[in-house]
Amino acid sequence: MIRLNDILDKVGSYNPAPDLDLVRKAYVYCAKVHQGQTRLSGEPYLVHPMEVAGLLADLRLDVPTVVTGLLHDTIEDTLTTREELEGLFGAEVANLVDGVTKISKIHFKTKEESQAENFRKMLLAMANDIRVILVKLADRLHNMRTLQYQPEPKQRSIARETLDIYAPIANRLGISWIKSELEDLSFRYLEPQIYYDLASKVTKKKKERESYVDEVRKIIVDKLVEHDIKGEVFGRSKHLYSIWRKMQSRSVDIDQIYDLIAIRVMVNDIRECYEVLGLIHSTWKPIPGRFKDYIAMPKGNMYQSLHTTVIGPHGERMEVQIRTYDMHGVAEAGIAAHWKYKEGKGYDEKEVKRFAWLRQLLEWQQELQDSHEFMSTVKVELFPEEVYVFTPNGDVKSFPKGSTPIDFAYTIHTDLGHRCVGAKVNGKLVPLKYELKNGDIVEVITSPHHTPSKDWLKIVRSSRARNKIRAWIKTEERVRSISLGKEIMEKEFRRFSLNLGKLQKTGELKRVATEFGYVGDDDLMAAVGYGKLSCNQVLGKLLPEEKLAEKQELKESRIGKAISKLTGKSTSAIQIGGVDDVLVRFGKCCNPVPGDEIVGFITRGRGVTVHTADCPIALENDPERRIAVDWNRERKAALPVKIKVSCHDQKGILANITLAITNCEANISSASIQSTVDRRGVNIFEVDVTSLEHLTRVMNNIMKVSGVTHVERMKS
Repeated sequence: MIRLNDILDKVGSYNPAPDLDLVRKAYVYCAKVHQGQTRLSGEPYLVHPMEVAGLLADLRLDVPTVVTGLLHDTIEDTLTTREELEGLFGAEVANLVDGVTKISKIHFKTKEESQAENFRKMLLAMANDIRVILVKLADRLHNMRTLQYQPEPKQRSIARETLDIYAPIANRLGISWIKSELEDLSFRYLEPQIYYDLASKVTKKKKERESYVDEVRKIIVDKLVEHDIKGEVFGRSKHLYSIWRKMQSRSVDIDQIYDLIAIRVMVNDIRECYEVLGLIHSTWKPIPGRFKDYIAMPKGNMYQSLHTTVIGPHGERMEVQIRTYDMHGVAEAGIAAHWKYKEGKGYDEKEVKRFAWLRQLLEWQQELQDSHEFMSTVKVELFPEEVYVFTPNGDVKSFPKGSTPIDFAYTIHTDLGHRCVGAKVNGKLVPLKYELKNGDIVEVITSPHHTPSKDWLKIVRSSRARNKIRAWIKTEERVRSISLGKEIMEKEFRRFSLNLGKLQKTGELKRVATEFGYVGDDDLMAAVGYGKLSCNQVLGKLLPEEKLAEKQELKESRIGKAISKLTGKSTSAIQIGGVDDVLVRFGKCCNPVPGDEIVGFITRGRGVTVHTADCPIALENDPERRIAVDWNRERKAALPVKIKVSCHDQKGILANITLAITNCEANISSASIQSTVDRRGVNIFEVDVTSLEHLTRVMNNIMKVSGVTHVERMKS
């Protein structure tokens, strides 16, 4: 069992001015709150936090992290609260312990590789401070070292989670010794028979293999010195899990694995790489077919190195890798980072850079004298653009940051999304606009009669949810538009003694639909319901021109003129695809006038709504409903627009402003007048203008009025 003084000595060896009193205080507190608790091995529980703190000291981490190692189980396994820890040890330690506690409460349940990857990302995303992950790795390593005391089913469960989740994270952070030990320990419990069989086949004990590596290193170093080549030689014996993985991937026996011993030589330039290769081959016999020149022919991910396998001292096969220091930098922390190569995946450049930076942090930590200075830089959010949540079954789902329960529901199933009326997050009811957080357990509440809302498009973040909602709305609007179009056509056709049902039976309506470019009757009726086509256009294909004109003149004389007289507005100011006989209205949110850049949107049952191109409402609308529109330059129509006029509150100014407007031949439809306590006036006028130029002339004329300070057009 490690002692407190051992931990203090380790921390003091790399930290010139450590706060060892804080470590001692944490030890005393830890011993107190865990008093009476024992592990399954029968040892006092205190052994575990002590060992974890010792591992963190081996990683040369700062005092708050070592203290967290001692306290990491206090919130979860004792009556200690976060507030109590903060009061005794400060906010930094309390935050770290709390972070470790949150991660410890999550358990990985499924075996799919995609789920494992999401789970790894979620753990990293939950730990805004990388030290939380390092404490968790140390915690998991000591638990794996004592896994023999757990019942067999739990051994396998913990070993699987360790192999799928924690070993890859250690690898990504560049802590290869933790990664290797976690893999071997997991292998031992997941495949015990294979593990012990393989261990017996690797005839040399670990110390003997390390002794062999040292012997090889010395021979190569002597050769470099002899030929005046400056470089470094590193050696290692491969761990059992790595050997087994290679046997599995190549479907070979251990006798055909040529690199149980691996040597790496690093030199200054490419010429020296090939020179060292010659020295290696002249010293030991190379194995035919086992030489690869990745310098002349780099891998697709820019990895460069010379690989050769030779029969070394005592007839032992060993692999030798030769590269420059620059190549090594690329291989270890660049595009071909070691963890990506080993996991056999393609690379995401953003992710590669992120983990290369984390590995650099670990290197800095070992170089910096002041660990506080280093640790002030490591509070990072590893996956700021993503959030990871659980289904009730324990599966992990990934979403864009800011996603809601609606996004979650559509990820599970389209019908679940359509019927979603609410959600429970971590057992509590939340509104649909609730933003999901890392580690949330989400349960969707549905109603069989509920349907999606257009407002959902404003709060969902995932493309799947957005597309499904739009598709539903489009389908529903089509059904309603067919019904509305049919009703409009039946009513209008009766005026001309036409029967819609008969026209459908005879195929006449389908002929008309084809002429307009539609597939069938329903498409034609939907177009009329949407406002894309008018009944007059359809009737124009069914009736002689004279009969249609006669009825149209009668309609215009009785109804059309009355409406034009009452409203004083004409939709003929707009052209749609060269046709001006379409239901058109103008968005009250932006009040477009001739001269503005405009865009049209098909509105169910109300034809086309016209907005200014930069209107926020238009930008939020479904792009599939967008239609090209333009102003009809041949016809002028007076359209309303709102103007905000700021002025001094003085006698007669309102009369002068209204006179300035009417002098420009613009009609005032409505006015709102307000005065403030500081004797200023804010006036809003709705004015009918015929063009953007007309509006500009009105505004300029208002600005000429004495006492007016500002004039602006209102867009909403």
